[in-house]
Amino acid sequence: MAFIEQKPLIAVGTVEVALTTVAAVDLVRRDPATVRGSKWLWAPALVVQPFGPIAYLAAGRKAAPITELAS
Repeated sequence: MAFIEQKPLIAVGTVEVALTTVAAVDLVRRDPATVRGSKWLWAPALVVQPFGPIAYLAAGRKAAPITELAS
């Protein structure tokens, strides 16, 4: 496979790694009350590429509570 053919594959792989990393860090740091479903069920779903991280980021998170701005 020529390098010119590898460029799109490298780009897609980089995006998948970034999405998975963002989703995993968010899942670990997020309060369980703000996750739709169990955190234990979302964790293995993140390895289903590319649908798991996208599904978690789009539908697995509840809206975070709005905090008052400091005056």
